[in-house]
Amino acid sequence: MSDTSEEQSPFGRGFIAASIVIGAVLLCGAVLLFGSLRSSGSAATPGQQQAAVQAEPRAVEPAAPATPVAGRSGASTGCNRAAGDQSVPQQPPAVDGWEVTSRIVVPRSSAYGPTKTDADGFRRCFAHSPTGALYAAYSAYAAMADQDKVVATARKLMLPGSDKDALIDELDADQSTSGYAVPQVAGYRVIDASADRVSLMLATSVNSAYMSLTLTLVWHSGDWLLQPPEPGEPVGAPFAQHRDLSDFVAWSGV
Repeated sequence: MSDTSEEQSPFGRGFIAASIVIGAVLLCGAVLLFGSLRSSGSAATPGQQQAAVQAEPRAVEPAAPATPVAGRSGASTGCNRAAGDQSVPQQPPAVDGWEVTSRIVVPRSSAYGPTKTDADGFRRCFAHSPTGALYAAYSAYAAMADQDKVVATARKLMLPGSDKDALIDELDADQSTSGYAVPQVAGYRVIDASADRVSLMLATSVNSAYMSLTLTLVWHSGDWLLQPPEPGEPVGAPFAQHRDLSDFVAWSGV
């Protein structure tokens, strides 16, 4: 079993990479490099740490391969992806290959996506399935690692609403960069999955240990978007420390 820590989160209001990718923090005697901390940032509570440590994946019965559903193709995004297999990925999904974006190694699949990459490198158009959401989460993490595009990334990646607006306002006010390297993703753990909403944890490798962050993706206008945090909260919370990957599915291209 993994050995997790319930210490107060070292992350402040800043996102992973100047409020979109996570800040530098001491972990197990080594410096964890996730991006820049906001000097005014508040830390996550021990209760949030506890939630990350104890959250169990909801039992979801694997479904038969789904047929395309009318109205889900997402004409506004130009994706036009079929829904595909709706089973929850309990084993490492098959990949067509791994590629590097913003120095992060991410998967690509003709079945799950992405099928489109914007001129600025933003990857989109993922399958409307839990596995498609998993692929989208890896790409979201990589997009957040580019500290020079935090505002543009937030505009494309975040689910529309007042929380997104508040995050963009904060990013516009503080576009500092850390210059730190961002850890590679080592594995994942699905916490909860439904047709249009998937919550999962991504484990990142930090020397001989691991740090996890939590992301929720919502199906909106034909693609998976990231649910932004409430104002003043860090993206990726709750966070937790892990000794190993025994509570995760190891899945990495490095």
